[in-house]
Amino acid sequence: MSQPTKPSSTNSLRQRLFNRYTVSGILIVLLAAGGYWGWQKYSAKKNELNKYQVAEVEKGDIEDLVTATGTVQPLEYVDVGAQVSGQLKKLHVEIGSVVKEGDLLAEIDPTVLRATLDARRAGLRNLMASKKNQEAQAALAAIQYQRQKNLFEEDATTKESLQTAETSLKSAQAQVESLQAQIEQTESTLRADEANLNYAKIYAPMSGTVVSVTARQGQTLNANQSAPIILRVADLSTMTVQTQVSEAEVGKLRKDMDVYFTTLGSQGRRWYGKLRKLEPTPTVTNNVVLYNALFDVANRNQALLPNMTTQVFFIAATAKDTLLVPTAAVTLTRGAGGANAGRGAAGASNPMANMTPEQRRAAFEKMTPEERAAMRERRRAQADEAAKDGKPSETPSDDKAQSGKPAEAQGGQESVQSDSSGLPSENAQRPKKTGTVRVIDGDNNISQRTIELGVTTRVQMQVLNGLAEGERVITGVKQASQNGGDRPSGVNNSMPPGMGGSPMRGR
Repeated sequence: MSQPTKPSSTNSLRQRLFNRYTVSGILIVLLAAGGYWGWQKYSAKKNELNKYQVAEVEKGDIEDLVTATGTVQPLEYVDVGAQVSGQLKKLHVEIGSVVKEGDLLAEIDPTVLRATLDARRAGLRNLMASKKNQEAQAALAAIQYQRQKNLFEEDATTKESLQTAETSLKSAQAQVESLQAQIEQTESTLRADEANLNYAKIYAPMSGTVVSVTARQGQTLNANQSAPIILRVADLSTMTVQTQVSEAEVGKLRKDMDVYFTTLGSQGRRWYGKLRKLEPTPTVTNNVVLYNALFDVANRNQALLPNMTTQVFFIAATAKDTLLVPTAAVTLTRGAGGANAGRGAAGASNPMANMTPEQRRAAFEKMTPEERAAMRERRRAQADEAAKDGKPSETPSDDKAQSGKPAEAQGGQESVQSDSSGLPSENAQRPKKTGTVRVIDGDNNISQRTIELGVTTRVQMQVLNGLAEGERVITGVKQASQNGGDRPSGVNNSMPPGMGGSPMRGR
């Protein structure tokens, strides 16, 4: 009997195992190659993104602020002076004293004033005595005149004697009238002397706090030329912040707009108020044009003192809990025709359009108030026309006039407001602002997208439409480091290695 061939079955098993290992090896190689190719593609895309600075769209609050510095002054105060000359005999208050209206503040030596008053009274008594004597003389002259008149009717005297008696009577009556006039004049002077004597005691004209004392006890005051100031009484319950705003920002201001400020020692505390007044007359210093803006704030706990330095923030526009994107990520879209469109027409109606800033300031200073008002009207008309056309205005003043009032800009267009002083107006609406951003999607692909903007600042912009919370946008390109690598522009090279600085290089 023939035996079965075991080697052939063994070879078949080996062949099957070889084929299985071969297929497995090929699959492993293909998977490795695919993984390597995918990794290379992912790494290439990741390396491409590494050269960009990226930020996420997030929600938050934004405020468009106009900043300025100012000083704190009392809203109501009185400089108390002396109405009469003399030595300041007694000063009853000092700086910080709280006084009420009618309280005695100071006394001037009344010696000379009292002596003058006594002399005037003596002179008045002398005149009154002289008047009585003259009245007696006039009565005697009247009797003599009547006697001469009766005798003349009986032809017992001459006409000359009658005329002499009549003249004596009229003269005596005139003397009485003269003395009466002198008495009235002396009485008037006497009342002035009595008032001057009363002025020697100086009383508080209002309730408040003594904030300054400029005269010293014992000092001689001369009120003949001008009233010397002794002290100042101020009501510290309400303070006024006086601030100066540059001409580049004044167009954003409007009456009753919200404003807040801080002081050097406030430790972050804010005081809030509303713009009360914008003075139309500028202050020009070294070719810098500034306008005075005033607003009031309650000083309940007396934390604000006169002449404090303040950092003031006028809220031109604000938005709460809105989408925000870094300003560096946005490229603003220019209006039709570009920024220079329409300047030719504007120059024809605005003679200052082609002037330098220095020439415009010089021309503005030479204008009369009527010419300045007319210029403001032209600028407002240009701003309204530009708003209707949906184009940005062509003059710098129009940009100011289009600044919105402080409002919660959640989605609609911001409005502007104006009054007779040339401040922004609510009648015209600003055109929508748009811009473009580069967005990184979930697959790390970069695309360009147009967005609608709301409130804008130098740091952030409000996104009204076009982006969603959490999306990534490109804000810039990283700067190359000294060792050839890339690093964000914010790295501090002065820090030691491991603490945020560049790595040390071998010497």
